[in-house]
Amino acid sequence: MTSYDEGSPVKALIVEDSAVETRVHSAILRKFQCEITTAKNGKEAVQLFIEGKKFDIIFCDKDMPVMSGPEAIEKIRALGEIHVKIVGVSVGDNAQEAFMRVGADEFLPKPMDIDVVGAIIQEVIKKKKNNNMV
Repeated sequence: MTSYDEGSPVKALIVEDSAVETRVHSAILRKFQCEITTAKNGKEAVQLFIEGKKFDIIFCDKDMPVMSGPEAIEKIRALGEIHVKIVGVSVGDNAQEAFMRVGADEFLPKPMDIDVVGAIIQEVIKKKKNNNMV
């Protein structure tokens, strides 16, 4: 396995209303030394950004109480958060289209494939390194 500990850890936000799914996603992201924050719905996620928190990547579920994933993504992008990588995660049939329409960068069906997540995290690490060199 490749070393993922170069530089600062990737700050990941998991937006998921299922405690089981949150644990599964957290376990996957811990394999890549991510610093993990969780939110139980889209409203909590948006609030984190309003409070000034910064993340490198967001893994966001689609259907949640209070505020859905696509609604949250739309609001997060509207706050000017264009550099954070957003990955929509869902089992829904039309989920990919719903996420991409509001500004998500990628879509992963549940359950998340650890190799695909690893490749996405590597991409984020590379982007962070390039931004730090400027």
